[in-house]
Amino acid sequence: MTIQEVTEGMYALGNAWEQFKQVNDTRLLEIERKGSADSLHDGHLARINDALDQHKHRMDRLETVNARPAREMKSLGYSGEEQSEYKAAFNAYLRKGSESGLEQIQSKALSVGTDANGGYMVPNQLADLIVQIVNESSPMRSLASVETISSDSLDLIEDPTDTGAAWGDETTVRSAETTSPTLGRNTIDTFEMYAQPQATQKLIDDSSVDIERWIATKVADKMARLEATAFIGGDGTTQPKGILTYTAGTSFGQIEQITSGTSAVITADGLVRLYFGLKDEYARNATFLMHRTSVQAVRLLKDTTNQYIWQPGLAAGTPNTLMGVPVALAADMPIPAAASLSVAVGDFKRAYLIVDRIGIRTLRDPFTSKPFVKFYTTKRVGGEAVNTDAIKLLRLAV
Repeated sequence: MTIQEVTEGMYALGNAWEQFKQVNDTRLLEIERKGSADSLHDGHLARINDALDQHKHRMDRLETVNARPAREMKSLGYSGEEQSEYKAAFNAYLRKGSESGLEQIQSKALSVGTDANGGYMVPNQLADLIVQIVNESSPMRSLASVETISSDSLDLIEDPTDTGAAWGDETTVRSAETTSPTLGRNTIDTFEMYAQPQATQKLIDDSSVDIERWIATKVADKMARLEATAFIGGDGTTQPKGILTYTAGTSFGQIEQITSGTSAVITADGLVRLYFGLKDEYARNATFLMHRTSVQAVRLLKDTTNQYIWQPGLAAGTPNTLMGVPVALAADMPIPAAASLSVAVGDFKRAYLIVDRIGIRTLRDPFTSKPFVKFYTTKRVGGEAVNTDAIKLLRLAV
């Protein structure tokens, strides 16, 4: 990323935001004077909204590519020369279906073997690439906590109550017992998701094609979309439990829903109540999460001092903010509608835990869809809200 690209991006984004404010101010002035505004203003605002999103996406993408570090190889039983041997053998397996090299190397490292259901553990570089693309594609992965495990579930100890305490001087008899915490156990299960890209044998045989990267890109795109949907609205039975599927309330295990005062419309007052519904310790590291359509509506809002509550992040890598709080986009959050849960805010690092089972496996299948070769790839992941007090949802009025 060059200085010129950064400068041009900042200028384009800042200029688009100033144009947006001017057009919207004109629209509001017409409504105040005439009771309505020219419909051309709506079209103009929509175009500028799109331009704002495009400029910001381009700047953040440049920042991501520029700052992306070389990924360290996590050991799955191999190191050094064995890792290179396994990568070469796995590539031969993808292209030709040859398993001899993999079996020989696996006999040296018992921690990495053939999956009971068939297939082989993908090399570390390929697994890292898949996870990297998923991380960059799914906003919940970048916001939440992530734990990698070697089993199919993670057990957590929950302590929803406080230990009792009392004041007393040196002569006060400590006869009364204080309350004790009530401990509970929560198990976060992992669920299997799969992708099955296919290619012709001719494409696979072409030595100029990086077959590993091709598979990683295809697999990661599918898995990223599945994950993102589940972390927002998953049922918790066959997939991770999403933040929108918890019972409304303020008790442990429930997520509080703050009602917006206007039917199907996000209001500035509603957003203020939503954010200030968080405790201070969670508000300090909070992020707003919403659909792109909601962002476009929020850009129109002003506070009581007639200042816009949304501000663009003009520097590369700097998030857009709402009332000074970062804003993240999630395509699976509901668009504004009556009774929709269109906005979430919280300290997602403390609120939601994603659990990855270590290892991604691929099974080569050249038989079921000839002349295509299928690459059946599986990954196990789970997720739940582990601190429901650290997140709030905005429910739009009916």
